[in-house]
Amino acid sequence: MLDELREEAIVNKVGGRFKLSTLIQKRLVALNAGSRPLVDLKSDNKLEIVIQEIIQDKIYLDSSKQLKITGADAGGGPPELDLTNL
Repeated sequence: MLDELREEAIVNKVGGRFKLSTLIQKRLVALNAGSRPLVDLKSDNKLEIVIQEIIQDKIYLDSSKQLKITGADAGGGPPELDLTNL
């Protein structure tokens, strides 16, 4: 699981280590608040779920550093959490 974090591919995919850690943190908060995982894993480890969501291009940070789910438009998909006041 943590082997993926050591690879430069995942770091480059999100645009750097800071963005990667921000994306992981924001998605973990969302999962802990009740969001459903976007990947099917046999694990309950939320960090593994987040890493797989990143690898499978399910989540990303937009230009304002907000967590976005790929394919979710403004009218559908899971509700977005306001993580700006955390």
